[in-house]
Amino acid sequence: MFISTAYAQAAGDAGGAGALMQFAPLILIFVVFYFLLIRPQQKKQKEHKAMLGAIRRGDKIVTAGGLIGTVAKVVGDDELSVEIADGVKVKVARGMVSTVLSKTEPAKGDDKEEKEEKAEETKKD
Repeated sequence: MFISTAYAQAAGDAGGAGALMQFAPLILIFVVFYFLLIRPQQKKQKEHKAMLGAIRRGDKIVTAGGLIGTVAKVVGDDELSVEIADGVKVKVARGMVSTVLSKTEPAKGDDKEEKEEKAEETKKD
C-alpha cells in the first residue's frame, strides 16, 4: 500500500572500457604529480649532487646550519675542512653543504682534467 515495489536497475555489461574510465582520474592525477612534483625534485637532487661533487679548496660555501665559510681542505669523499673565521676551522660533512656561493679556479696540479690534457699532449709529441 504505502510501500512501492522496487525494481533493480538493469546491469550494464562488465566491459574493460567502464573499468578504465573509473581509473582515468587516478591515472591523470598520478601523471600530473609526476610532471609537477616528482620530476622537478629529481632534477634538483641531481643538480645538488653534482654541485657537492664539484666542491674544491677555496670555494665559499653555506652549510645547512647557516655557517658561511671557505673550504680549506677536502678531507675525503664526504668530509670538508671549512674555515669560518681567521684561524677557526671546522669539519663539515659534504652532504650538509646547501649552497656554493663562489667558485674558485682549480689550483695547478689538483685538477685531473689538466693532468689528462697534459698527458694527451705529451703522447701526441
